[in-house]
Amino acid sequence: MTATPLTVEQLQPRLGELTLIDVRSPGEYASGHIPGALNVPLDQLDRALPALREAAGNKEIAVVCAAGPRADNACRRLAEAGIPTLTLTGGTNAWASAGRPLDQVAGARRTWALDRQVRLVAGSLVVAGLLVDLAKPGARWVSAAVGGGLAFSALTNTCAMGSLLSKLPYNRPRPGTPGLDRTLATLTSCPIER
Repeated sequence: MTATPLTVEQLQPRLGELTLIDVRSPGEYASGHIPGALNVPLDQLDRALPALREAAGNKEIAVVCAAGPRADNACRRLAEAGIPTLTLTGGTNAWASAGRPLDQVAGARRTWALDRQVRLVAGSLVVAGLLVDLAKPGARWVSAAVGGGLAFSALTNTCAMGSLLSKLPYNRPRPGTPGLDRTLATLTSCPIER
């Protein structure tokens, strides 16, 4: 069972009929998300499975991330748990590019998308490895390891560096902001509207 893809034009009129889950980090979600989307970060998906299973009995679930890979990963994991899903082709980026509005969490600071953070860190490590190699031969292997990790990430459609970066404080919910517990409570209180 794989996720059924939706275009922006197909998703917009169905927003009220679906439970829309955004699997980006809380910082990315706070910076701008599709109206009505609930934040269930990918690294918290297993914790949310019981609530998502209950919500799927009430409404179809659509999953979104920034561009698609994290949503695809989440949809695969949900399918393994017996939960059918829909996914937005191109993610939140496609939604915004189509001129659709994004909601922001009040008082949220702008956070770079996780893929942009990964590119910055990976690129910095590669350059640092090459520069340090000029003074300490052998340091270029740091650059080679980062390159190997990026290739592995592309081949497996996973990202260990992204998982690590998502745990940094600026990618986590701020104290006092609605977190996963509130999202889970919302999921389990959804009325049946099929």
